[in-house]
Amino acid sequence: MSLSADIVDHSPHPLAGRVMTGAEMVVQVLADEGVDTIFGYSGGAILPIYDAVFRYNQEHGAAMPLIVPANEQGAGFMAAGYARASGRVGVAMVTSGPGATNMVTPVRDSMADSVPMVVVCGQVPTTAIGTDAFQEAPVPSIMGAVAKHVFLVTDAAKLEATVRTAFEIARTGRPGPVVLDIPKDVQNWRGVFQGAGRLPVPGYRQRMNRLEASRLPASACEAFFAALGRAERPLVYAGGGVVNGEASAALREFVETLGIPVVTTLMGIGAVDTTHPLSMRMLGMHGAAFANYAVEDCDALIAIGARFDDRVAGTPQRFAPRARFLAHLDIDASEIHKVKRVDWHHVGLLPVALGTLLAYARTHGFARDWSAWHAHCAELRTRHAMNYDRDSAAIQPYYVIEEINRLTRGEAVIATGVGQHQMWAAQYFDFRQPRLWLTSGSMGTMGFGLPAAIGAQFAARKRLVIDVDGDASIRMNIGEMETVTTYNLPVKVVVLNNCGDGMVKQWQKLFHKGRLSASDKSLHTKDFVKAALADGFKYAVRLDRKEDVPRVVAEFVGFDGPAFLEVMIDQDAGVYPMVGPGQSYQEMITGDFIPSRSAVDVKPPGASEMF
Repeated sequence: MSLSADIVDHSPHPLAGRVMTGAEMVVQVLADEGVDTIFGYSGGAILPIYDAVFRYNQEHGAAMPLIVPANEQGAGFMAAGYARASGRVGVAMVTSGPGATNMVTPVRDSMADSVPMVVVCGQVPTTAIGTDAFQEAPVPSIMGAVAKHVFLVTDAAKLEATVRTAFEIARTGRPGPVVLDIPKDVQNWRGVFQGAGRLPVPGYRQRMNRLEASRLPASACEAFFAALGRAERPLVYAGGGVVNGEASAALREFVETLGIPVVTTLMGIGAVDTTHPLSMRMLGMHGAAFANYAVEDCDALIAIGARFDDRVAGTPQRFAPRARFLAHLDIDASEIHKVKRVDWHHVGLLPVALGTLLAYARTHGFARDWSAWHAHCAELRTRHAMNYDRDSAAIQPYYVIEEINRLTRGEAVIATGVGQHQMWAAQYFDFRQPRLWLTSGSMGTMGFGLPAAIGAQFAARKRLVIDVDGDASIRMNIGEMETVTTYNLPVKVVVLNNCGDGMVKQWQKLFHKGRLSASDKSLHTKDFVKAALADGFKYAVRLDRKEDVPRVVAEFVGFDGPAFLEVMIDQDAGVYPMVGPGQSYQEMITGDFIPSRSAVDVKPPGASEMF
């Protein structure tokens, strides 16, 4: 993300020189940064800023509405959903103490998935800090471990510059969440609004300027294409950095021009059109079998905005075993060689780097005939296509998603919770563009889907937004059902109900001899439809007959306004393919309906393996 946009306009701010409270300065800087929606919950230590927001909206015609969730965690995920769907900085605003601590999970979630967010926390007055005052929490200590940066503002004269700097840090480089901890007396302080200025953070700006100035020299391009030219089966492995770095268009041009097939990570979904012939869809633990087999077969792998994480690389030394050339392009130097050593790398802005490589290829007439590899990939897609028991009398979750996808045609925003439904959505939905797929990747946070969908609807007001959730995951933040109807958002919520923690049950069946310890919720008495009706949903339906699926799904998707659909799915439906922890793609379990290359023995993970 370029810094240049921050320094072009040198004209004086129209309000420069005006005396304001600290709270008013915060709100004015938010407006200057283009914030059009704030998500948050009020409380004593944040009241001055909340009052300033109220007065700003009175004066400017509700230009910056404040959306109130049921819980502060919901506000954080709404801000994250807004940011993920738009690429802009999401803003959450909460009070001190429990308000701030309820934001820890969304902040960590956003840090793990590189999501730009600014969180404004109220804090007890500066004189009370450290006294265990009412609703005091050590926000810098807590958030410092999970955020990109934290500011505790004790010098009121630096407040205005600090807020601007928070936005700069959140959106530049590898994006992430920045937390502003603002004591109440600093909010009430009065001073002169400067209308410009940032904190001196020379080390950070030097790194960002080096990153922006980083260019691929001709010698690096020559080495890249010399190695690529020797490849017969090249493959691009694209991650969330492509989406976060606004590099999707550049990647699409790069692979289409050169004719290189692409696999994406969970976070990279949408970086390329999933319906494109070069798309091999998602790789990894629950990636498509054909995607994983393509990784097994490739002889050159180009990682772009990806980090070889455990859900993809599994056992790093056995990942892409036939690749004689490994290249890695990323915005973050710390990712290079972190998990797997590569033969060629570049750290810089991805759109610039991809554009430079493509320009070199065109100038030097680089072209290779990879038609045999294309045919091989097409055969993999056909032979090892996603599939399930289509004759089952029970409703299969894959069938429900296929029906929704048939109507939305890859153009809807899909948010998910975490669990089996998340993987089914990743596997069976199409995504024609980036920023249509919103999910908690690295943190795997249950309860993410519904509030993220709410935030996304504010960011993409004309888009169809659907939360695909599970009965266990939606319980985590089910209070936000009322938020949907309070603001009359046309969000569609579908709960795939398998009466429990489906992914945990799958692991227990595979690796713990079917002992469903604390994961079976078949005896729970929650009536989701009645809950939705109580929260104001005019459309709230339970679907439990397979023959009704096409009709009910069409009603649900087409309903004008908020809609809720509970689907009673096959409780034994599993997520396949599956690569067990510590195992390679060669040992991938494909289930009963996706052909495998070879028989695989299901082996339990080792004692030290991750979930």
